[in-house]
Amino acid sequence: MNRYLYKLLLLLPLLCNLACRQENRDPFRERHQPQEQEIPADTPVAQAPAAPPETPQTTEERKPSTTAGDKVVAVKDGDTMELLRNGQSVTVRLYGIDSPEKNQDYGQRAKQFASDLAFGKYVRLIVHNTDRFGRTVGTIILPDGRSLNEEMVRNGFAWHYKAYSKDKNLENLEADARRFKRGLWNDPNPTPPWDFRKEKRSSSSSENVTAPATTALPAGATKRTVYICDSKGSAVYHVTSTCSVLKRCKAEVLTVTEEKAIREYGRRLDKTCDS
Repeated sequence: MNRYLYKLLLLLPLLCNLACRQENRDPFRERHQPQEQEIPADTPVAQAPAAPPETPQTTEERKPSTTAGDKVVAVKDGDTMELLRNGQSVTVRLYGIDSPEKNQDYGQRAKQFASDLAFGKYVRLIVHNTDRFGRTVGTIILPDGRSLNEEMVRNGFAWHYKAYSKDKNLENLEADARRFKRGLWNDPNPTPPWDFRKEKRSSSSSENVTAPATTALPAGATKRTVYICDSKGSAVYHVTSTCSVLKRCKAEVLTVTEEKAIREYGRRLDKTCDS
């Protein structure tokens, strides 16, 4: 019995020491715990601002405001082409420029250059007016946004047509093409197409002399009505006004007697669609 009591007395100081350490540790924990602050019930609680709704960019918003929709279906020469517009063929003469004629120096090269840029492509046509031949005069905007009119002048395949245009941009582009000898400006003195056409008309008129009064006429020529294209380049007359050749006439169609067509205009019967 005394032995157990003796062991208990030995353990008593150790137990007292552990108890004292626990009491000292608890106040320390209480001092370092964050204190919860009491919030009044009527205090509004702040909320995080809502994120703005996402507005994904649609395909329609990425599209340009205007889209090209006229297809170039034929290139006649460097400044004239056919467009398919709203299902109809429209002849367009490029505004403010004049390219060499097809049978003139650089005429074929100008046509090929225009064809490479525009043929078979969908373009935008800006209409200016209508010329005396019924053609639409306008500016053609290529799919990449360039002006075909300007590109023809810039690269030396057309003149600025100053008789019908005061466009300063076209004037400056021609000056640059001259200075750098681009295209037709590589020749020292190229002939402007308007002078070329004038010379051709003069030559045609000198060759197209009237027939002498002794020329034999077809039976009934003094009374028969025929049709002629009042163009210096035309040398025939037509019995019917529906002839496909006559429909291509860009000048005035005259109605005269067959005798007058032969003797005064020096025309011969067109056998393409008349017999």
